[in-house]
Amino acid sequence: MVNMGMQLSNDNSQKIGGAQHDSSAKTSGNAFYQVHWYKYPVIYWLQLMQSAACMATDNFDVAYLTELDPFWDDDEMSFILNPEAILFGHPITQLSCITEAMATTTGRVLPFDALFWCLGSQGSVYPLTGNSAYSHTGPQVGTLMLERFNFKMHRQGVVWETRGEDGAVCYQWPEPILPKSRYRYQLSAPIGDAAHCYPYGTTSSLWEQGKDNPTTGGNFGFVNWRKRNCVFL
Repeated sequence: MVNMGMQLSNDNSQKIGGAQHDSSAKTSGNAFYQVHWYKYPVIYWLQLMQSAACMATDNFDVAYLTELDPFWDDDEMSFILNPEAILFGHPITQLSCITEAMATTTGRVLPFDALFWCLGSQGSVYPLTGNSAYSHTGPQVGTLMLERFNFKMHRQGVVWETRGEDGAVCYQWPEPILPKSRYRYQLSAPIGDAAHCYPYGTTSSLWEQGKDNPTTGGNFGFVNWRKRNCVFL
């Protein structure tokens, strides 16, 4: 639990998360990561806005632990949550992600919500598990897991959408497709980067130098920011 400064004990440390490399392979190794999702309404705590309609007034909570989710480490079982992966997880379909990856590389362009199966320079949304077929760097895979897990939270109805028009602007509703353009991420641990906040899909090459501390075992913490439409009262 990186952002809380804690570490969970496990009889098999390789199952906690990290990359696995084959010295004889010519490509980067695969990786598996667990994810811990916290509710952290910091703007509400600091009273930066006074409008109750604009605030998420939840308390701090450990909202989700993937160690307790049987879908998170099983690509085949996760197909129940994302049957569309048979279409959008195909290599040919993934070619369309090149457009978004090129546009969002520098973080100056928001990701394309229409290409919901793409995560820009990070890779593919699918499968909705902690498995990654490649692991170029720890920060890159950590960012991929953040964005992919957020999609999973939307798909399962844990996180709701906050964009509305007219009378619906003050309400939330389920949205099974991740609205990527409404989110930003910020590295918080092990070496925080408080000066920068990036849109989804932005390449980690812009900020990952010096952020991968070998003593932390490939564990990373992020703050996930969401834009919320509301009426300021």
